[in-house]
Amino acid sequence: MLQVKIVPVTAFQQNCSILWDSETKEAVLIDAGGDAEVLKQEVEALGLNVKELWLTHGHLDHAGAVGQLAREWKIPVIGPHKEDQFWLDMIQEVSARYGFPIPEPVVVNQWLEGGEKLKLGEEEFEVRFAPGHTPGHVIFYNKNHQILWTGDVLFKGSIGRTDFPRGNHQQLIESIHRECFSLPDETQFISGHGPISNIGYEKQFNPFVAGKAG
Repeated sequence: MLQVKIVPVTAFQQNCSILWDSETKEAVLIDAGGDAEVLKQEVEALGLNVKELWLTHGHLDHAGAVGQLAREWKIPVIGPHKEDQFWLDMIQEVSARYGFPIPEPVVVNQWLEGGEKLKLGEEEFEVRFAPGHTPGHVIFYNKNHQILWTGDVLFKGSIGRTDFPRGNHQQLIESIHRECFSLPDETQFISGHGPISNIGYEKQFNPFVAGKAG
């Protein structure tokens, strides 16, 4: 059975998701953005064996702890799309600019393009390519439980910023309609920041995208 725990990390309160199979205790982390020691304590307390680190995109508050955890746990980094390579290459420089601890470099073992199927135990996760916030942003969808991890594409009542290098507002809106709003209304989503919401609610009430064509 799929279990999920959200652990906010860094001063940006980024939602790192710990996903695990309750029977095998195999786990993955989505967007281990920082506070590596906190995440290690959570994993240990839950008695989990983390097998992979998944990334939606390359921003420091989503990838800051990935280098250290990948090294210490000796596990691969999966995602994002290779178009976010430049963000990961700059992660130390950008962290210094924001006054964050300087993270270890992130080495991606498998770039994603969209359409791949990732596995955790018996659960399958569909990779969807959703650029706009960053050019290489991906999101993860579990059809069995109708849960979507949107990273910084879609939030409850808001959408991702596009004023960073290579951000694209129109591309983001198109990604939301194509990759998020094409899913069932009852689909719950966990975004990079803030509370859980569902697709139907955002279609109706999100002022940035509600009732607008893609």
